[in-house]
Amino acid sequence: MATRKMAPSKTSSSAPKGLEDLFYDGLKDIYYAERKILTALKRLAKGAESDELTAAFEKHRDETEGQIERLEQVFEILGKRAQGKTCPAIDGIIEEGQEILEEFEDAPALDAGLVAAAQAVEHYEIARYGTLVTWAGLLGLKNAVPLLEQTLEEEKATDEALSLLGEAGVNDRALQEAA
Repeated sequence: MATRKMAPSKTSSSAPKGLEDLFYDGLKDIYYAERKILTALKRLAKGAESDELTAAFEKHRDETEGQIERLEQVFEILGKRAQGKTCPAIDGIIEEGQEILEEFEDAPALDAGLVAAAQAVEHYEIARYGTLVTWAGLLGLKNAVPLLEQTLEEEKATDEALSLLGEAGVNDRALQEAA
């Protein structure tokens, strides 16, 4: 039986990095992201005009606290300390949301912009958690899979709730009040 020889790593003399390394890297990335999102959700809740949107942000803030706790459990499963890794992608998405808060303050389109910004965050999280669920399964991390799946389902539900808020009037109010 032929064995496949892996190319040596170009960045270090240690063993080539594999899926477990990618998983751990992704876990650190989303841990950092969730902690940044938690802070951003507090600002978004304060800045939202409609009570419904404020309530949605507050609900997701509470969920995010639980998501961080589940990530910490996954780190424990790996036998590693929970730590984040700077994620320029989430920093940029959150910065865009902050710009909407500042540039559209007291404007009719504020809530529509905040819904869009929050959905950008959700879509990032859905992509990350979907990948982590798949990798955890491939790595045989049976205890980690349900923790990550629970968070993935919460992120999908939040995205759906934000879509419904937009469709239920946030977008129409922005359009009508600006006219």
